[in-house]
Amino acid sequence: MTHATVSASAAKRVHNFNAGPGALPLPVLERIREELLDWHGSGMSVMEMSHRSPEFESINAAAEQKLRDLLGVSDDYAVIFVQGGGSMQFTMAPMNLFLPGKPVDVLHTGTWTAKAIGELKKGFLHNMAASTEPEKFARLPRREEINFSPDASYVHLCTNNTIEGTQWNALPETGAVPLVADMSSDIASRPVDVKKFGLIFAGAQKNLGPSGVTIVVIRKDLAERADKNLPTLLQYRTHIKEKSLYHTPPTFAIYIVGLVLEWIESEGGIPGMVKRNDAKAGLLYNTVESSSGFYSCPVEKSSRSRMNVVFRVAGGVGRSAAAQNMDAVEKKFASEAAAAGLVGTPGHRSVGGLRVSLYNAVEPAAVEALTSFMREFQRTRG
Repeated sequence: MTHATVSASAAKRVHNFNAGPGALPLPVLERIREELLDWHGSGMSVMEMSHRSPEFESINAAAEQKLRDLLGVSDDYAVIFVQGGGSMQFTMAPMNLFLPGKPVDVLHTGTWTAKAIGELKKGFLHNMAASTEPEKFARLPRREEINFSPDASYVHLCTNNTIEGTQWNALPETGAVPLVADMSSDIASRPVDVKKFGLIFAGAQKNLGPSGVTIVVIRKDLAERADKNLPTLLQYRTHIKEKSLYHTPPTFAIYIVGLVLEWIESEGGIPGMVKRNDAKAGLLYNTVESSSGFYSCPVEKSSRSRMNVVFRVAGGVGRSAAAQNMDAVEKKFASEAAAAGLVGTPGHRSVGGLRVSLYNAVEPAAVEALTSFMREFQRTRG
């Protein structure tokens, strides 16, 4: 192999709208490249370090502290980095937090809560506190539709539904019952009052880093609910006690999470992300809404996500979708968009349509390029 240096400007970079793993900030990628062979004079890549070394322990501790600072996590909560993705948490949460005879209440809003329910069905008493499945998950449950159990172990919800394009804006009040939130796709994109949650979990690969590491924020007293005879690796208390170093963690992924958190801080922290994300989502939704029906969003306005915008190409006023073969037009949209350097627009295979993910690292210029493409696509076919 020959030595080659590729500058960021020379590298062919597309506008990345993938739903996860998603875009990473370019300054973070450049920093990774800069430090790849020799991290801070250690003579090693982070990928080569012992996870027991002082160097990696400092990386691990810094990533935890940055997350605490950014989200406002107090000392009565633990922050741990684990493996298995958000999906592992569908199992770990009930294994650790379920109390015999007290159901897990679920707010069912789409594919990811369905997967959580699938795990609960394997031996945990649970209650569907609300579901918008009859509406094809095109909106979130309304307050009057939610029926919590009087004695639930905890309430499970997904704050942002990547596939359906919905996002909770006002969280339901659960009183003394812990709220367990799957925040995989909107963590660090907006302010969150951690005190309202018993447990927050998030796969990093959308807003916080690469795939391979899952962030868990848990109230320390809740971690003590677990039976001590649970498998060691599946107990939150194991990872809390050992500061995420009980076994070899995903070291490189944790390092990148730390760099992404630094980048968020440099961009104005959470308020900076809110301003950035509101502008991106506003521009895209406005383009859909002002297309005279050529594009349409199936999601009720009050439930629309600022992270994942789903829409269909309806083909203009007065022309039926069936007659114009909506699927074929949408495939054409996605292929022409990709050819124009706009990657990741097809909707999830389970629902079809189009989906644009606007995670923190997606640049406003990317959305400007996309909306310009959308207007041109409509002009040539509308």
